[in-house]
Amino acid sequence: MKHFSLSTTLLFLSFVFAVLCTSESAIQLPRNETIPAFIMFGDSIVDTGNNNDLKSVVKCNFSPYGRDFKGGISTGRFSNGKVPSDFLVEELGIKELLPAYKDPTLQPKDLLTGVSFASGGSGYDSLTPKLVSVIPLSEQLQEFKEYIGKLKGIVGEERTNFILAKSAVFVVASSNDIANTFYLTRIRKLEYNVSSYTELLSNSASTFVKELYKLGARKIGVLSAPPLGCVPSQRTLVGGSKEECAKDPNEASKMFNDKLSAELGYLNDNLPDAKVVYIDVYYPLLDLITNPNKYGFEVANKGCCGTGTIEVAILCNQLDANTCTDASKYVFFDSYHPTERVYKIIVNQLIKTYINDFF
Repeated sequence: MKHFSLSTTLLFLSFVFAVLCTSESAIQLPRNETIPAFIMFGDSIVDTGNNNDLKSVVKCNFSPYGRDFKGGISTGRFSNGKVPSDFLVEELGIKELLPAYKDPTLQPKDLLTGVSFASGGSGYDSLTPKLVSVIPLSEQLQEFKEYIGKLKGIVGEERTNFILAKSAVFVVASSNDIANTFYLTRIRKLEYNVSSYTELLSNSASTFVKELYKLGARKIGVLSAPPLGCVPSQRTLVGGSKEECAKDPNEASKMFNDKLSAELGYLNDNLPDAKVVYIDVYYPLLDLITNPNKYGFEVANKGCCGTGTIEVAILCNQLDANTCTDASKYVFFDSYHPTERVYKIIVNQLIKTYINDFF
């Protein structure tokens, strides 16, 4: 007869309790379906604090970031409050916040309902994270393998396989590749044009999805590139204006999105038992930016922080007296990242549009 230690028994009971307490979601899932956990990979849009202890300029665990977060705490989320990772788990009734895998306060029971491996500044191009000393997707994948090992130690292999197969696994990347590695630093322009570079990115995205599938993920969502030319920093640095978005980054985003959508469609058709879903954020965010009044926003062409034109990460700090007092009026918090209110609107739209594609 198999005997279990007291600690193992308590952890398992904690898991059962967590599932029972979070099973009532704001979104109605198909009958007999469940999403026990949410796993996030990618960049700053869904990073919930993994960069905090890195020796990198791409971090935000200081004011004014997080000023509208519970307790006014700067947690390493690149916004004034919650980020999409948090709203996704909240809307699905999994838990209130999605913790960072590198969070030093992370408890074993937190692993059971998911974590974020995302790192601000990362991307599909292996050069992108190297330029700013952050966590590449390849290392995020290794951390995922480590995470799977920990899960098996807590609930056993059978339950771990169930969690992996039923959980939502999202990837959010490409913005830093296009905006920074290709257009801002221009390094990749020495060997690629827009077409070949977006091909590199879509191929990398496809490879990453296949690696996730090999590790047991079956419900995989991949977000498109946003309208990068409309981001305040790109308007400032790449050729846009207060009135107009920068054309070239937007065209690159759309070209990448077309290739990504086709590639994910192929994977969805050819990976057995998998649901691989392309999730468009380009047009929902573009509508918010071009029609801010429709959503109750007043400013869409600059961020709340500082001048709103170039401040991001360490350049957006508490020393800048020009930072706005009410971020809810702004589409962007800094020159690159949307406000909490925008994230909430976008996530709500995406869940309603795509949730049934995962079943």
